[in-house]
Amino acid sequence: MNILKNKTFGIAAALVLLMAATRYNHFGSAVAMPDASYAVFFLAGLFLGRVRGALAILALLMVEAALVDYYAINFREVSGWCVTSAYTFLVFAYAALWFVGRWYAPRHDLTLKGMSGLLLAGAAAGSAAFIIANVSFYLLAGYFDRMSVIQYVSSVAQYYGPYVAVTLFYIALAAGIQMLLGLRTDKTQVTNAR
Repeated sequence: MNILKNKTFGIAAALVLLMAATRYNHFGSAVAMPDASYAVFFLAGLFLGRVRGALAILALLMVEAALVDYYAINFREVSGWCVTSAYTFLVFAYAALWFVGRWYAPRHDLTLKGMSGLLLAGAAAGSAAFIIANVSFYLLAGYFDRMSVIQYVSSVAQYYGPYVAVTLFYIALAAGIQMLLGLRTDKTQVTNAR
């Protein structure tokens, strides 16, 4: 039981730290990693969605995202242009990521087929979150009264690929870490068996 609690705490702490370290920059730069928020919510659903207190972890991550945004806007001079009445719809975008991760969790394994399914689920979740966030922004932000839906879609379409690609990068990285830790555990078990 302690191993499960330690593993859960370790995963939750790693995801909290990853979001805190990357949320400032959507696509990264020479000195900053790209924003891992989409992947963090998906991975939280995947690895923590079925543990006791899973919804509290989801809520904690949502509060963290808002606090990081508040800090970035007020103390790091990041633009607050995206913080409109549509901002609250990020709850639904992040929940979609989390629920798809939670849905995929029982199917998750480290085989080639499992990894393909994981990346497909991550792409679907990232796509759903991107659509929810952008449709709500278009409808509620108050910036686009004179812009048609077609014009808006064509202007934000350029961001779709990078959002999903960054999400998949972090999901693949997490799966790679899971594989390495699994290999390390297997080697430890072999050594202890001698």
